[in-house]
Amino acid sequence: MERSSMFSRMSPSITNMIRMDHTHVVAAFHQYQVDTPPRVKKGLADNICLALEVHAQLEEEIFYPALREVSPDEFTEKAQPEHDRMRELIAQLRALQSTDPAFDNTLFELMQAVLHHVADEETQLLPKAERLLSGQLSEMGAHMTRRRMQLVGPRTGELAGGMARAMSTGTVLAAAGALAAAGGLLLASRSHPNARGRWVNPAKWGH
Repeated sequence: MERSSMFSRMSPSITNMIRMDHTHVVAAFHQYQVDTPPRVKKGLADNICLALEVHAQLEEEIFYPALREVSPDEFTEKAQPEHDRMRELIAQLRALQSTDPAFDNTLFELMQAVLHHVADEETQLLPKAERLLSGQLSEMGAHMTRRRMQLVGPRTGELAGGMARAMSTGTVLAAAGALAAAGGLLLASRSHPNARGRWVNPAKWGH
């Protein structure tokens, strides 16, 4: 019990963990270009999709319920439909070959959906959670870390395969970032109190 309590106190806050997840996934998005080799496209897309699936489930199980208890609003309520739309696009992407022109279009549509979602969370939901749940954020972060590892454990082979395919000049760090977003491997960087997620202009992506 004492060890668990200490882990909770030392854990990054759930809001900073969410921000860093956003940063890692967007970094992987930013490496994806139309002229990227198909094998690398597939690896980047696989890691992006898995990271988003894990991230969405963690938010739905831990973050959103806690926020709804203290302040239900339109931004909290529309988060679930946005997750559902991302899952639809992920399913479409996985049904396509990376050589299919529709693969690029679907990936770019997923990028835009994620950026819209990230903007809402980082401007509305995360600041609200930091105001209203300030005493619980580290404990929630510890809970998210434990649950993340439970979700990722059965999919380590999938993660490793996507990482291997994404290995090429200029994409190694982005692939590792998406891997971290899925697997929670960068907890030390997430502990920085001023950590903030960043997103990029979709006009710069491979069009």
